[in-house]
Amino acid sequence: MKVPEKYYFIIELGKALHIYGIPSYKIQSYLTEVAKTQGITGSFMDSPTWINYVFYEDENSYNYIECIPPGSLNLGAFSRIAELTNKVIDLKIDNDSISNELKIIHSKTKIVNHLHLTLAYAFSAGCFSIMIGTNWISFIFSLLLGAFIYLLVYLSTKSKYLENVFESLSALLVTIICCALSLIFPNFNLGLTILASIIIFIPGLAITTALEEITSKSLVSGGAKLFDSILLLFKQFFGVILGISLMTSIVDIDLTYHVSEMPKWTIFLAIPIFSITLLPIFQVRKKNMLFGAITGITAFFITVLLSGYGVLISTFIGTLAVVGISRLFGLISKTPKTVYLIQGIIMLVPGSKSFMGLSNSFFNPSTTTGSVNLFEQVTFILMGIIGGLLFAGTFRERSSKK
Repeated sequence: MKVPEKYYFIIELGKALHIYGIPSYKIQSYLTEVAKTQGITGSFMDSPTWINYVFYEDENSYNYIECIPPGSLNLGAFSRIAELTNKVIDLKIDNDSISNELKIIHSKTKIVNHLHLTLAYAFSAGCFSIMIGTNWISFIFSLLLGAFIYLLVYLSTKSKYLENVFESLSALLVTIICCALSLIFPNFNLGLTILASIIIFIPGLAITTALEEITSKSLVSGGAKLFDSILLLFKQFFGVILGISLMTSIVDIDLTYHVSEMPKWTIFLAIPIFSITLLPIFQVRKKNMLFGAITGITAFFITVLLSGYGVLISTFIGTLAVVGISRLFGLISKTPKTVYLIQGIIMLVPGSKSFMGLSNSFFNPSTTTGSVNLFEQVTFILMGIIGGLLFAGTFRERSSKK
């Protein structure tokens, strides 16, 4: 049975939120609030690959189902759609104008500044290499490899094949280049440079989001996203393993060599710059950039200051602080707190530790105990983040203005 036109604006809002990577339980909460204020009775189900909306009217029901690819996180588009949603709830816009507003939002996401993104990828890699302890040679090549990664990102938008193999291919190429550089530069940190170069794609945030959804009882969506995140991590790791296997079959490479000689003051520059580099990558709006960067910086330093109490407590308190700061900035800027919350959580997520734990397990079997400790840290960080979100009331029913 065809869905009446008066329900199309809810369908379009849901699809837009899905496309820009908003967690399923939040999409369902938004749509429920919109429907309630419009006097519409409906049931909404959003999963990573399809959406199912049912509208009830007297004795009739109208069902809308569509298969739709998983979305990619775009905080700028999410912020604009949230503003549009609030207009709908406050009855400040008619249903016919919603489609035009969404078209404008979609068009703005297609505006890409390649220079800004190249610099963002380069400095995110370089700054992360400083944060995990590297040297000047490795830092410089992390910058160059980060820019190279963005070139691959751009090429993947032109080729369906490259898009499908991107995670493994990018990790493979970076690993081969890093192995070659380690033969030329004796002090080159091989493992850390590989990790820093692909850090943007290591799915720490995706794993956290999946567990967030599972905790909020969105079991189907959360379970699917968790499996997809783990698979993504192994696709990247496969590229690294393949690259190292190819290079070690040709030349002798020391996989465990590590020299850290950066001055300690450099980390105080690296952390804010790393937080700033996330802004163009997630297409954060100009009005949200300052608060977003502050949230990320605060999250990192709180966990560092409290590190003496253990990784679980420091991450838990850091998450509580991030939620509080996000709410404050959301009220000030009239922007959904999720825009800031995600930027803060990114600075806490354990994707890099997961990768390092896998690396130690495969490449340095003698440090099995260290690998176990790394995996324990990953678990504690995840528990701290989810516990912090839970105790902060993040999973409760919310209005779209929050």
